[in-house]
Amino acid sequence: MEALAERLSHLDSQAEGVIRVVMFYDTLMRRRVDLPALARASAGLAECVTGLRLYGAGRVVRTSPDGGEPPATPPGAASTTVPVTLDDEEIGAVWLERPGPPGPLDELLLERLAIAVAAVVERYGPASTTMADPALVELVVSAGCDDAARARALRLLGFAVGAPVHVVAVRSDLPLDRIGGLVCPARPVKAAPLSDVGVILAGALDPDRFPAGVLAGIGAAGRPDLAWRQARTALRFTTARRPVVRYDGLGAMALLAEVPEEAVRDNADVAAIARIAGRPEELETLDAYCATGSLRRAADRLHLHHSTVARRLEQLGRLLGIELTEPAGLVRAGIALTVWRLLDG
Repeated sequence: MEALAERLSHLDSQAEGVIRVVMFYDTLMRRRVDLPALARASAGLAECVTGLRLYGAGRVVRTSPDGGEPPATPPGAASTTVPVTLDDEEIGAVWLERPGPPGPLDELLLERLAIAVAAVVERYGPASTTMADPALVELVVSAGCDDAARARALRLLGFAVGAPVHVVAVRSDLPLDRIGGLVCPARPVKAAPLSDVGVILAGALDPDRFPAGVLAGIGAAGRPDLAWRQARTALRFTTARRPVVRYDGLGAMALLAEVPEEAVRDNADVAAIARIAGRPEELETLDAYCATGSLRRAADRLHLHHSTVARRLEQLGRLLGIELTEPAGLVRAGIALTVWRLLDG
């Protein structure tokens, strides 16, 4: 292998070089080498420091051409970088730290190295991809699944036996793997679409890391099936102002999700909210007032003068038939608005 690398470094024909680089990595993959061996062989071939990184595992391997560990280098020293993908997800990167301009075969070398790294990750697992088989994820969160099948599905997804699993229901235009990687930067984390909702299973969870534009409900139960039901309920309470909702933060408000639809539609306060639903300014004003409980704080949130908000609330009170300045009226309006959202939002 070293002899081949030596010959490749002196090739004059780029066409022969392409063929030999491909053969070089085909040989490495047939020998089932591990990641450090891949990095060492690639550094020898490229005659410069070569590195690889796996995002999920947080693993970085850098090797000098002589096979030793190179000195620390500041970020951005890579001369050429290629992503490592597995199951259409970017799971890492490989790069060369070549002084001066890139060589004519550097990009090809890194492309073949990236393929080899993905093969090693897939072979020796557990899989570092975030996207999972929806059938396995559905087994984990299904109420009709027995404990043995659920435990087996969790093991296949890479979760240790008995380890806590957080369950999140998500609606977003962003890719689920990106969201999962952000809220749980350390593995394990798995995601899959289930019907109209995305589900994220995570060993740890940072709710503050959900990106803008994502609506997320977080379950609280220890059992994944119960937590999934709670997460779906919490998701129903999300709004643009409150995009992430924890089920255990809802308290008694969660009971509103259990009210039969017929009873909700027949309620006069909810029907009144429905009548103003086509008026975005009025609805936004009511939402801000119910959320803050204060005319002035609502005005600050809406970036309006408090007298403007006062006039709107007076008009809203007449439309809804509720005295919004009274504590009882504020509670009525807040509940009606929430239940209307649960019904039609």
